[in-house]
Amino acid sequence: MRFIMMVMPKDYAQAAPDMMPPPELVEKMARYNESLRQAGVLLSLDGLAPPSAGARVVFGGGKPRVQDGPFTESKELVGGYWMIQVRSQAEAVEWAKRAPMLDGDTIEVRQIYEPGDYTPEVRKAAGWKE
Repeated sequence: MRFIMMVMPKDYAQAAPDMMPPPELVEKMARYNESLRQAGVLLSLDGLAPPSAGARVVFGGGKPRVQDGPFTESKELVGGYWMIQVRSQAEAVEWAKRAPMLDGDTIEVRQIYEPGDYTPEVRKAAGWKE
């Protein structure tokens, strides 16, 4: 089963476009990432630029509208992620609990749907073969 572990840093909505994590945290994160690799569960990982350097495309009224960051109405914004492959959600949560995070940070763990997780109607609509 594949899971995404999304990091939501505290106060990320107010982070400057050029904000960088402290080197001490990056060093701890590198060791954690290596433990994921050595365990054979890491599929991918990335850090994301702060929301103030991003944009959103909002859909409504038949016309997409672009909003430049920061996104002041947002409380929790993703700052990075790990994609892992493990046997269960419980195992994914255990990996998330080991991550070196700062006080107030959150990691959300969510399973990634595989084609077999969808109903036959959805698979047919997507053009997937049975």
